Amino acid sequence: MAKPENRPTSRYAKEAAEILGLLIRRMRIERQMTAEEVAERAGMSRGLVHRIEKGDLGASIGAAFEVASVVGLRLFDQDARGMTLKANEARSVNTLLPQAVRTSTGKVNDDF
Repeated sequence: MAKPENRPTSRYAKEAAEILGLLIRRMRIERQMTAEEVAERAGMSRGLVHRIEKGDLGASIGAAFEVASVVGLRLFDQDARGMTLKANEARSVNTLLPQAVRTSTGKVNDDF
């Protein structure tokens, strides 16, 4: 399936991306790092770092998380061990969920 040219995005998503970008930029400046230094440490281009800082929704979430990690921005208020524990807990819970969600094919007759 082809990627749509102008994918609709909610105001919430736009503002969340903007907030993340502003927090990343603030941390980068507080740590006196240039965008080029962050890009080199994160293994990406300086332009992508700038796009993330501007809240560009076209930047991948993985790239944004990597930049946040490089500048020391803790997104989930966990240390490394805490993140591992949370990830393991989420995996355990998700294994109990159904593999797929299916729509109901018939109307439920609840007339007793």
